[in-house]
Amino acid sequence: MRDFDLTTLRLFVAVCETGNMARAGETANIVGSAISKRLAQLEDQVGTPLLLRKRHGVVPTAAGHTLLEHARGMMDSAARIQRDMQSYVAGTRDKVRVLASVSAMTESLAEDVAAFLSLPAHGATLVDLEERISPEIVRGVREGLATLGVCWDAVDLGALASRPYRSDHLCVVVPARHALARRARVRFAETLDFEHVGLPVNSAVRLLLQRSAAKVERTLVSRIVVSNFEAALRVVSAGLAISVVPKEVADRHGEANALRTIALDEPWAARRFVVCFRDAARLSPAAQALVDHLVARAD
Repeated sequence: MRDFDLTTLRLFVAVCETGNMARAGETANIVGSAISKRLAQLEDQVGTPLLLRKRHGVVPTAAGHTLLEHARGMMDSAARIQRDMQSYVAGTRDKVRVLASVSAMTESLAEDVAAFLSLPAHGATLVDLEERISPEIVRGVREGLATLGVCWDAVDLGALASRPYRSDHLCVVVPARHALARRARVRFAETLDFEHVGLPVNSAVRLLLQRSAAKVERTLVSRIVVSNFEAALRVVSAGLAISVVPKEVADRHGEANALRTIALDEPWAARRFVVCFRDAARLSPAAQALVDHLVARAD
């Protein structure tokens, strides 16, 4: 199979998003017939139909939906390449890409990186932050997709090197009138009598809670699954469920939303984050400086 042409893929994405070759052509400043020819060649290249031609437009086939997902990823990567190269033209000396867990991003990492970039010595450094779940962070750093990762130290880092970063403390957050609201501390098993707000299935917190429930032969029932802690707190505030979140996050939002924060009486409630990387000897000066900056903020 020949290499995919980015221009053709960009046109394919535009056609899928507009549902019409003529409208996609107007956006790309190319006639619809030229787009149709390109997409027909693309279908010949992959060996399967990608679009269903209908009376008033087109829709992607099952194969088209799969290609659309990959094409969007390729467009995003191409945009990153263009931005990174332009940053060097503009005077950026070095770029550090960091993958980080939702906990680290929500609690302190963004502020710590901003403080790093505010220092005169690092003003020409570009730090690219992206939120990922912990297994993807480790895989991304191991495969060279990112220079650094910031995640919970209980995650299997494999052969990656690591340095300590900040810590946090998981707690239980409940509505103000909940049955547990007057408690100062609670065991995790006691929370399993109530429906929880869950995080994505492969997130570190979700996996930890599921394992802890299994140890006491109980099931963690997630009434709602959300993508971040702020959303979880909004669901709790609405009275729909309870949630386990970092106390550092709950303290920022709990009072405003009339929530109650309860200490989680479990040894695993205290967590340590680490900065991980492949090889310290191969870190660029900017990446090493960022590692040193983050480690200095360890508590």
